[in-house]
Amino acid sequence: MTSTQIWLSIIGMTFVTAVTRAMFLIGGERTVLPARVQRMLRYAPAAALAAVVLPDVLATPEGLSFAPSNHEFYATLAGLAWFMWRRTMLGTIVVGMAVFTLLRLFM
Repeated sequence: MTSTQIWLSIIGMTFVTAVTRAMFLIGGERTVLPARVQRMLRYAPAAALAAVVLPDVLATPEGLSFAPSNHEFYATLAGLAWFMWRRTMLGTIVVGMAVFTLLRLFM
C-alpha cells in the first residue's frame, strides 16, 4: 500500500468509528433499540472475548493445533470447566495456570 492509501484508510476508519459511536449520543433518549437487538447485544462481549482468545489459544506456528503439546488450549479448557462449575474468577485463573504449569513441566 502507498502512504496515501494508508492515510485514507486511517481517516476512513476514524470516520466510521466516530459515526457509529456518535449515533447513540446524537439520538439521545429518543433512540430506542428494538427488543430483539437488545437481546442480541447481550452476547457481544462474550463473542468479542472468544474472537480474541481462541485464535491466540489455538494458533501455533504450524497452524491450528489440538495436540497434547498445545498446553494453552488444555489449560483454557480446564479454566473454562472450573468457571462453569464454580463461577469464580480467581479459581478460574488459578486452575488454568496450574494446569498450564503442570503440562509444561511434565509433558
